[in-house]
Amino acid sequence: MNAPTVTEGMVTMPKDEFEELLERVAERGARHALADVGLDGEDAASDIRELRGLLEAFNTAKHTAWQTVVKVVTTGFLLALVAGAVVKLKVFGGSQ
Repeated sequence: MNAPTVTEGMVTMPKDEFEELLERVAERGARHALADVGLDGEDAASDIRELRGLLEAFNTAKHTAWQTVVKVVTTGFLLALVAGAVVKLKVFGGSQ
């Protein structure tokens, strides 16, 4: 393991050591970020799975709600067309 050198304010080190340092720092940062949002410890994996399940359920409910809105609007439009046709054709024998 070569010691890092400082030349003109720049630190130089071998690439493999630099990549190892980046990996350790990234892992430490990820653990810190998870701890900040309360997703650390033994239950973290199950908490994340539960959050994913809740998000999937929310997305499914949102999709279903939009489908329902489209069906209601379509049905309303078709009923208005039928009502207009009934009135226009005087199907129920209304006065002239």
